[in-house]
Amino acid sequence: MEDITDPSFRTVCKMCGADFMYTEFISSDGLIREGGKSVKKLDIYDHERPIGIQLYGHLVDAMVEAALIAEDSRPELIDINFGCPVKKIANRGAGAGMLRDIPLMLRMTREIVNSVVLPVTVKTRLGWDENSRNIVETARQLQDEGISAITIHGRTRAQHYKGSADWTLIGEVKNNPGMKIPVIGNGDIDGPLKAKEAFSKYGVDAIMIGRAAVGRPWIFREIRHYLDTGELLPEPTVSEKAEIALFHLEKSLEFKEGKRAIYEMRRHLSNYFKGLPGFRETRLRLLTAPEAAEVTDIINEIKVKWGDYRSSDRTPVYPL
Repeated sequence: MEDITDPSFRTVCKMCGADFMYTEFISSDGLIREGGKSVKKLDIYDHERPIGIQLYGHLVDAMVEAALIAEDSRPELIDINFGCPVKKIANRGAGAGMLRDIPLMLRMTREIVNSVVLPVTVKTRLGWDENSRNIVETARQLQDEGISAITIHGRTRAQHYKGSADWTLIGEVKNNPGMKIPVIGNGDIDGPLKAKEAFSKYGVDAIMIGRAAVGRPWIFREIRHYLDTGELLPEPTVSEKAEIALFHLEKSLEFKEGKRAIYEMRRHLSNYFKGLPGFRETRLRLLTAPEAAEVTDIINEIKVKWGDYRSSDRTPVYPL
């Protein structure tokens, strides 16, 4: 979630009911070399808590040093990313690239766990490809190295984000009698019904939501409300979405320089108003406006024009 789960987006997600959040992942090499962008990602705020700092890298010593640096920022935990499928990261052995060298993954995990005081968690995938879907064994081995929880994305690295996430293996990990730590499921959770299935069918202790929250941060309160009551909340009106988008823009401008704030908001704005009829021309203006004032004016225009419109009516009650 590079350039997505920044402080502005985390603030919005927390406002919308997220229970626990992670920073953007931080390069261990960049951190130990005091790279400005990497160090900036260590900025966390009390209103975000509880929060974890997420690290990635391919060298054990660098990852240990980075974990010690990250610990000084006082997160609730340190998270090791063994799941990122991006080519430039995985091909150098970091992120999901670690799935090709399980002994190195285990040694890195052990060294970090033994070096920091904070709890250490891991995020990973089912395996490198279809011929190495070994997550049941790998999860147990990672637990034995001392991690406090594991998050599993239900795809291999070879799949990237294609096809559907396979939750059966996530369920096998959770239901393995040897697993004692919390198992967090991730992949394709895009609403309350799938969230409920993840808990009831596969037995996970928690779910992690990534891409589905981009431009739709209210997904957290929708899921929480459904799990607590069995009722599906109605989709926010365009007016309500616009207010959240304006708040998000305000926070983005607060945490970043103007041009960068606007540029990185575009991926969110393209989803905030997804599905509006006759929106193509307005969408193009929204995603190309160079100044914050212009973006604000367009969002307010959207608010006035579409107001109480909802692209769906999801109000029925389903049994828990």
